[in-house]
Amino acid sequence: MPTLFTDPRSGGVKKSSGVNVLPLVAETWAKVRDDSNADMDWLIASFDGKSNTDITIVASGSGGIKACAAALLENAACYGGVRLTSGRFVTFYYAPEGCPVMQRGRASMYKNGVLNVLEGSDREIDMKPGSTEDSI
Repeated sequence: MPTLFTDPRSGGVKKSSGVNVLPLVAETWAKVRDDSNADMDWLIASFDGKSNTDITIVASGSGGIKACAAALLENAACYGGVRLTSGRFVTFYYAPEGCPVMQRGRASMYKNGVLNVLEGSDREIDMKPGSTEDSI
């Protein structure tokens, strides 16, 4: 009898993408989502040092989308989340032109695994340098 993992209609054996989102990411996202914390309303996460699988926080702060867009990395793919002035939450994935091709591909493959850690967001936005809340 076929099972969920062996039945060809289920896509076969499910495998992890291999990404390791460090606990600091979820902890920082909880601070962004905390209504009583006015000191932090965005975060940016990216690869931890030379690691190809570990994702950690590289920047966080206040100032909304404008401040977050100004802090985007210029040479590495990154993920993030922002609290909007309406109180809603959005997430993003950004891979700049200066990002190495292999890292861009790996980061794209890891996107869902990382953004799933940023629970409670309303949608994913197209973040880029110069973004403002009006432009999304």
